[in-house]
Amino acid sequence: MKATAPPAKRRRGPRLAVLALVFCSLLVPIAFLFNRFPAVYVTDERPQQEIDLPSHAGFEIGGSVVKQDSDSVIGVSAEAQDSSDEVSGNSEDSHNGIDSNPSSISSKPKVHPPPKIEQPVLPPPKVEPKPEVKPVPVPVHQEGDDRRISPPRVPNRVQNADEVEKAKACQLEFGSYCLWSIEHKEVMRDAFVKRLKDQLFVARSYYPSIAKLKGKEALTRELKQNIQEHERVLSESIVDADLPSFIKTKIERMDQSIARAKSCTVDCNNVDRKLRQILHMTEDEAHFHMKQSAYLYNLGVHTMPKSHHCLNMRLTVEYFKSTPLDPDDSPAHKFNVPDHRHYVILSKNVLAASVVINSTVSSCEDTDNVVFHVLTDAQNFYAMKHWFARNSYRESAVDVINYEQTIFENFPEFGTQLLYLPEEFRVFISSLERPTEKSRMEYLSVFSHSHFFIPEIFKDLKKVIILDDDVVVQRDLSFLWNLDMGDKVNGAVRFCGLKLGQLRNLLGKTMYDPQSCAWMSGVNVIDLDKWREHNVTENYVQLLRKFGNNDDEASLRAAALPISLLSFQHLLYPLDERMTLSGLGYDYGIKEDAAQSSISLHYNGNMKPWLELGIPDYRKYWKRFLTRDERFMDECNVSP
Repeated sequence: MKATAPPAKRRRGPRLAVLALVFCSLLVPIAFLFNRFPAVYVTDERPQQEIDLPSHAGFEIGGSVVKQDSDSVIGVSAEAQDSSDEVSGNSEDSHNGIDSNPSSISSKPKVHPPPKIEQPVLPPPKVEPKPEVKPVPVPVHQEGDDRRISPPRVPNRVQNADEVEKAKACQLEFGSYCLWSIEHKEVMRDAFVKRLKDQLFVARSYYPSIAKLKGKEALTRELKQNIQEHERVLSESIVDADLPSFIKTKIERMDQSIARAKSCTVDCNNVDRKLRQILHMTEDEAHFHMKQSAYLYNLGVHTMPKSHHCLNMRLTVEYFKSTPLDPDDSPAHKFNVPDHRHYVILSKNVLAASVVINSTVSSCEDTDNVVFHVLTDAQNFYAMKHWFARNSYRESAVDVINYEQTIFENFPEFGTQLLYLPEEFRVFISSLERPTEKSRMEYLSVFSHSHFFIPEIFKDLKKVIILDDDVVVQRDLSFLWNLDMGDKVNGAVRFCGLKLGQLRNLLGKTMYDPQSCAWMSGVNVIDLDKWREHNVTENYVQLLRKFGNNDDEASLRAAALPISLLSFQHLLYPLDERMTLSGLGYDYGIKEDAAQSSISLHYNGNMKPWLELGIPDYRKYWKRFLTRDERFMDECNVSP
């Protein structure tokens, strides 16, 4: 007799896996409710990175721990993008200084509080008489906030509150790609393709329920056949022009099948469940494609255009082929004269640095004593040298410096020897205590680590003006050299839409004034004598040990935000808000009148004017000062 095999033991693995998933689904929401996860993350959009930073329960002032208030930073990410909500809070900062109460709050490292000084009146820019320019219409902002560097408005296509919140949530995940995608969104005009997709959606939701009904085999086969035909047509056609001539017959046949399916008595819960399942699959697919598009967008904005790379290579080759410049013709004797007007530019882009210099000298009345110091990296050094040797900018002198070699040879003790351009951050602020209130997005650019070694490089100079390489100067900046900043170090445009108290999760337990405003790079007046007197570079090194990690470049670059804000919180001299119009690299809502009347334009953000992804309406201000070198630019197809 044939023996019967014993029954196989049932596996417990799938059961345990299901129980573990159920357990985790209960634990994760509870953990979020009790705020067990870090509340801050920083991403750097040069290139896009994400860095987790620990959150802190409070910040320390004078040795006592103060409880957090309602506003808390949920996300901090580096790039230059849309928001139309109000900027909450009131600015208690005086326009004569950034400190609300400097006597009661000390910074670390210790800096003696400077005396209060009177803010000099900024002379009005020289413009031809024209009708009064109305401010850009924006929501109500707190006192001291610059209307032109306020959070960008959502394009007109986004109108209701839900869509505004979705746009800001998209920015939090994908950055300025969301602003670009909204602006370039194409409305679907192919009505028949849309009709086919809608029919396919409904037919798929009814098909499982109809297939279970007895006596409906013919309808089941009909639905299945129509679904397969629609899928085949949509796989070959994406616009109405691609559709076959008999498509109307297929649409009518599907309408009839759906009508018959709806007339049957089916379980509505099954249909609802299937509809939701298909909806979730569609949303997941759309999110997947959005991630792919955002990746390609970031690849485009962070990759040097092929024509620019060609230009750098041609200039470098030509530098070594050409004869050296005659020492008698060299303007090197101007480079270290303290009484001259010295501008410092950090750049790796030949054309960008050229536009900054050309726009500055074009707006300047006297350029005999104007000197530009271009700090670049080793890769672009020779291209920069040859470009500025070939092109003259009135009577001004241009000094090209290999920053990396200078730091390596003269300051080997400094760990950060690479050249870092100004860092740009996207700050998302939301209320933890009042989560129903609207969140807001802020954008600002600050000094990088390389800026803090400028006083060490230019030891003979007393005062410099630092210009970002994405700035266009439209008015004469000569009045900045006559500013009496008193005991202050950094003359900058304040940004009171963001205060240090709202960055407490990022700043940790370092002592700071929570009412101090953030500030923007772009055009900064630096008193090098006061910098050295207050030991700003030494203070920076101490803060770098606290916030930075030299082994991790992403963490190191993310540390630029807290270090820059803390290094100058008591040493900031507020410039007039007309000084710089920021946001031309992400904000589509800037009016032309505001751009034309501003002293300088700052293209902070990802959409730089030299990129194809740059905002077309603002690119003309940059191209106006682009130097044409026919020989090299035509060879490399560099479009003006």
